[in-house]
Amino acid sequence: MNDFNEDKSPLVLREYGRNVQKLVNYVKTIEDKEKRTRFAETLVDLMKMINPNTKDYPEYTQKVWDDLYIMAGFELEVDGPFPMPEKSILGRKPRKMDYNTHNVRFKHYGKNVELMIQKALALEDAEEREAAVISIGKLMKTFQLAWNRDNVDDEVILQNIEQLSKGDLTIGIEKVKEQNLFDPLVKEREFATNQPRQQRDNNNRGGNNNRNKRNFQKRRRN
Repeated sequence: MNDFNEDKSPLVLREYGRNVQKLVNYVKTIEDKEKRTRFAETLVDLMKMINPNTKDYPEYTQKVWDDLYIMAGFELEVDGPFPMPEKSILGRKPRKMDYNTHNVRFKHYGKNVELMIQKALALEDAEEREAAVISIGKLMKTFQLAWNRDNVDDEVILQNIEQLSKGDLTIGIEKVKEQNLFDPLVKEREFATNQPRQQRDNNNRGGNNNRNKRNFQKRRRN
């Protein structure tokens, strides 16, 4: 005669299977408390083997012991390492999370951009402010490209910065477009070519002098 699961009592925790439930029921029938505790500890080790990928989680051992008590209907008296949990945990609902009520003006930029603008407003040095505007503009353009790659305008980004800073943070739009200041793909080393020509010549001259000195020393050794 076939034995169908639908004819059996429902499982309390299905992830452990019916055989583990049978073992739990057997442990409950052991009269000697010391022996019952030893069997419970062995059963907990077996239950851990069923989900080996989660054994490294914090408080995992306590969770398995809680599961054992739950499967035993909170009627298992043993000297376990953890106290028996309250029955109320079975019907307890998770705490409702509060909805984010931050008033973000441009949601596609997020709250962090607004916080960065507030930090930039606190800067007193004009060069530091301009560098902050450029960094913020690069970040905002990155967000823009993530959802609108075909229509990203530096002038719109600059307008957004001015709106968020109430006009206190700005930079010339001609300079932005000419040097691609808001382009997130432009590396800082590319701006090195914009340094004064005399400074570049001095750097190159210094490098040539060092090479000539090394070549002269090499000829003397030979």
